[in-house]
Amino acid sequence: MGKSVEKYSFEYEEYGSADDLSSEDALLVTEARKATKLAYAPYSNFLVGAYAELNSGEFVVGSNQENASYPVGICAERALLASVAQLFPNEPIKSMAISYHHLNGSSNIPLSPCGMCRQALQEYEGRVHQPIRLLLSGLEGKVLVVKRSSMLLPFSFSGDALK
Repeated sequence: MGKSVEKYSFEYEEYGSADDLSSEDALLVTEARKATKLAYAPYSNFLVGAYAELNSGEFVVGSNQENASYPVGICAERALLASVAQLFPNEPIKSMAISYHHLNGSSNIPLSPCGMCRQALQEYEGRVHQPIRLLLSGLEGKVLVVKRSSMLLPFSFSGDALK
């Protein structure tokens, strides 16, 4: 068997600002930006907020919660996923907006979830058999829309490896 070269790519949408989004998406981004005020991040000064709409029409919020013992903290995305899993068991998430406020710098470019959150988002997608659409933004500026969170984590680890 010889060498094979494969290519991975995905498409995403880019909007100049939240004003260019549909009213439904603009609401999600606005609420994620507000959710940054709920964050507890006295060490990094990097406040992250997440806001999601579930298939049922319910909305859930999450924010990062740091701890002096760094591994104990939790990111906004995983805080939101844990809330959904407890409050609305097995309910699919239609869309999730993620935003941040960097107290020591600018907050005007969209940022993507960290690797741990990408894994958690992908696991939740598989658990409920539905993709999670992501809207990524800062407090201002461009907004990126990704059709499914799993696009951000090719070659992910899955439960199939444990069988």
